Amino acid sequence: MNALDRVIGYFNPERALKREYARYKMSLVQNSGYGNYGASRSKKSLKGWVGTGGSAYEDIHDNLATLRTRSRDLTMGVPLASGAIKTYRTNVIGSGLTPKPTIDSGATGLTEEQAGEMEKQISREFNLWADSVNCDAERLATFYELQQLSFQNWLMSGDCFAILQMKNRIGSVYELCIQLIEADRVSTPGNDIGIDTGTKIVGGVEVDSTGEVVAYHVAKHHPLSYRNDEHDWVRVEAFGKASGRRNILHVMTRERIGQRRGVPILAPVIESLKQLGRYTDAELVAAVVNGFMSVFIQKKEQSTAPPFGELSEPQDALVDAGDPNSVELAPGAIIDLAPGEEANPVTPGRPNANFDAFVTAITRQIGAALELPPEILVKQFSANYSASRAALLEAWKSFSMWRDWMVEKFCQPVYEEWLSEAVAKGRVSAPGFFSDPAIRQAYSAAQWYGPTQGQLDPVKEVEAAQKRIENCFSTHAKEAMELTGTDFMDNVRAIRQERKLMQDSETTNNNHDGKKEGEKDGKIQTERPDREQ
Repeated sequence: MNALDRVIGYFNPERALKREYARYKMSLVQNSGYGNYGASRSKKSLKGWVGTGGSAYEDIHDNLATLRTRSRDLTMGVPLASGAIKTYRTNVIGSGLTPKPTIDSGATGLTEEQAGEMEKQISREFNLWADSVNCDAERLATFYELQQLSFQNWLMSGDCFAILQMKNRIGSVYELCIQLIEADRVSTPGNDIGIDTGTKIVGGVEVDSTGEVVAYHVAKHHPLSYRNDEHDWVRVEAFGKASGRRNILHVMTRERIGQRRGVPILAPVIESLKQLGRYTDAELVAAVVNGFMSVFIQKKEQSTAPPFGELSEPQDALVDAGDPNSVELAPGAIIDLAPGEEANPVTPGRPNANFDAFVTAITRQIGAALELPPEILVKQFSANYSASRAALLEAWKSFSMWRDWMVEKFCQPVYEEWLSEAVAKGRVSAPGFFSDPAIRQAYSAAQWYGPTQGQLDPVKEVEAAQKRIENCFSTHAKEAMELTGTDFMDNVRAIRQERKLMQDSETTNNNHDGKKEGEKDGKIQTERPDREQ
């Protein structure tokens, strides 16, 4: 008992006993279950750990501005960070995700043949829109290039916005176009960092009393631009009041309940990437300095004549003109020292023999946080076939998940908006499209395909695909898209034409060979005498 308890016990023993008993119960709680492990306050390894936490607002929104700028800075300057972003972009999006319409013939009342013909028509019409820059509000990119840009911005900034506009352009059949908005521009009016605890607007996202997102506030100019003299915002409603149509798409993923803005994918490894970048730069500079061969000339007395005629600085020399005392090393430099000065060479001991092992260990931790095996992250496969295939399969799980997510958040909503315009304009005939949501969904169904998975042994991959088809585990269309990125029906039509051409060619050759044999045997009369006459 401490001094206070002893004083209380002297005047009120019953009260002192209750205090001691309560303290005993608290010690049992703290030393049982998680209280004896991760939540322990008595272990020396955890006593100094003061964890701070809050809601999604305190933990995420308060730090988003810093996370975005640092994430983009890493992408521009640290090779490993740039490689991780581009690896995701190349494998998830590649040259673009392509839709394959899959109309539910039963729900629409069409026969399978009619549904197939309609799918071809929808594909032709969609390519007419998606392959043109008219689908971009800035008229700079096709729909597939917009996929790359939006996905990469989501990776770097945590989220990306796409406003669905309607513009009547000369030479364009469709009016739908997409305007991409960078994450920084969606912010709370009057607050540059997009945080305002006094209103229902969080990070530029306006919600009602039930928590439903009703609008987004978009700054007319980028808030981080030094050329930004205007501070005006435009309120964009999430859905049209009359039609319920999407006005803006918010490409983001949530990790906390109540979260309104996304977090850059590099956020958990920002410090590791920055420190690794600094370490790599230091090793690189040390190795370069170690490769310099510079000559220092020391004089015992003042001399006006420079050694070797004139002192020449190599072209690669870096000299600080503002500091006369600055001496920079360079390849083949000849440096004249003043009387009494002496050069003490420094041996950096580079290249560091442990550099590769250390970087590999840190890369593994970074790859684990990003769900990228180190072989995929650094593009180096030094293990056997089984290990390399396991790394590819594990990475493909992540790529497939993000591809499905990108389709749900960006590609499919844009496709549905385009199809609505195509039906409204009469370019695509879809009875019941606007009268019944179920029929509209049946017409709008599509499968999206992109870059195929890497193949270490194509023969084994093809054999496995054949077995999946034979046992009805998969379809010809699915395997064709996943193995080669092609459409099965297009392949069948092309092969049918190729085989017909080959048969016609073989028939022509056989007839030609038969005539030659007849000429030799004298069985076929030639027209040479007639031509000679």
